Amino acid sequence: MKNAHPTLAMTLAALSPLTLSAGETRAIAADLADVAGPTSRMGEFCVGAGRANEGLRADWQRQLAEVKKECGFQYLRFHGLFTDDMGVVLKDKSGKLVYNWQYVDELFDYMLSIDVKPFVELGFMPRAIASGDKTIFWWRGNVTPPRDYADWEALVKAAVTHWTDRYGENEVKSWFFEVWNEPNLTGFWIGEELGMKGEEWQEFAREQYFRLYDASAKAVKAVNAAYKVGGPATAGNAWVPEMLDHCAKTGTPIDFVTTHHYCVLSGYLDEFGTTGTVFSPDREAMIREVKGVRKEIAASAFPTLPLYYTEWSSSYTPSDPIHDSYASAAFILSKLKGIGDAAQGMSYWTFTDIFEEAGPRDRVFHGGFGLINLQDIRKTSFYAYKFLHALGGTELKNTDPESWVTKDDKGGAQALFWDFTILGPNEQGVNNQQFYSRDLPAKDAAPVALSLKNLAPGKYRLTATRAGYRSGDAYTAYLDIGAPAELTRAQVTELKKAAEVTPFLDEVVTVAKDGTFARNFAMRQNDVVLVTLEPVK
Repeated sequence: MKNAHPTLAMTLAALSPLTLSAGETRAIAADLADVAGPTSRMGEFCVGAGRANEGLRADWQRQLAEVKKECGFQYLRFHGLFTDDMGVVLKDKSGKLVYNWQYVDELFDYMLSIDVKPFVELGFMPRAIASGDKTIFWWRGNVTPPRDYADWEALVKAAVTHWTDRYGENEVKSWFFEVWNEPNLTGFWIGEELGMKGEEWQEFAREQYFRLYDASAKAVKAVNAAYKVGGPATAGNAWVPEMLDHCAKTGTPIDFVTTHHYCVLSGYLDEFGTTGTVFSPDREAMIREVKGVRKEIAASAFPTLPLYYTEWSSSYTPSDPIHDSYASAAFILSKLKGIGDAAQGMSYWTFTDIFEEAGPRDRVFHGGFGLINLQDIRKTSFYAYKFLHALGGTELKNTDPESWVTKDDKGGAQALFWDFTILGPNEQGVNNQQFYSRDLPAKDAAPVALSLKNLAPGKYRLTATRAGYRSGDAYTAYLDIGAPAELTRAQVTELKKAAEVTPFLDEVVTVAKDGTFARNFAMRQNDVVLVTLEPVK
């Protein structure tokens, strides 16, 4: 491990902000007096996790506390709240249904103690009230409808009532209740055993889901009409017009819309992590789909409903090295900036590799969804959110499409900019699992000329921090040592060091009476750079 970065010092030296690489200079200019509005916090509104039971683990809780502190996530969404490993629905000796909230209370108590609210996914089906035994994932989430919809309605009402009693009406008013997960996929809902396929199955599944949604919404609103309920939580942007039309015709309440999208060429679900995936070469992928759903909502009877993507990422499989790649940070920022106000929340899937849909994972970097791996090693994607969270509260007008420039209420300014380059797969027949499992050195990209106007004259602490290839890039360092399935404690320590980012520029500068600041920054493919100017008293 001591030689994991043999050229790192030379690489960083070559990236001196005073030295421009070849190519046309990219100008990013902003005026502190020319305000666009409040800085969007849409990207940190919510983040995902695998299942509720994982949230009872010390390592999971440790990592959630870290991403809360560093990235500022406000809500957390996960599967399996009602699955049998949470012990929510039991039967007593007489066969009567009994509710047990101990595990759920432990989880929610912890989340709220660190100021993370639940984005409640109502699912899956407790075996005691399920109509069948069809399950999904290693942890066996039952995905069949209730045997009696009255039992499901009673469960949801009891849960919401319990949370109201425990946390108070005002707290629960700030929560979201989302009904089920991806009911448009046979893996998550009434299965192919019914003998239906294609549109015939879709129509049948929709109607069955609407029945579940209606019962759920009724139960939530019975506790408090001000509580928020929504759906359809579909894969691939599906069923939104049909869902809104159903609610308009039946009068069923709906307070927000949710759906999911992943930036791959095809597919929606990889239960066992064995599917080969190919990253979409379309730079507008994800952006186009989110804006398309926003148009569907605008054309409905509920044109102003909030839109939340409760799952999104570069790939839907938990075994895709693109998740570990340094390229993920720029990918995340590019999509969030392009989406803009078309969505009110984009919940990245997920914050941690402690994720067991395919069972406990046996490799250190296995292509897991998380921002942090199993050994608490940050991935480069982590810094997309950490840097976003560091932006000031007021966005400045700026025509560059891959940057934000902000100011804070202390007289400081911040600029976050990146280069989003789709690396591949660019070879016919090569999928992500092959392409991203190797060292992919970043080439030079257009240098950035940053200029700011109307700063207050005086001294400022200038810092610039980079995340990208071999900077906050533990995965490439892991490849350097042969990608072992297991790590020694010393190797974990060294990879954590490789995962760190420190300012490559930290100095005091003077802004003259004209209030201007200008500096050039070299860039490489998929670099993400955060520049801050903090007044020095």
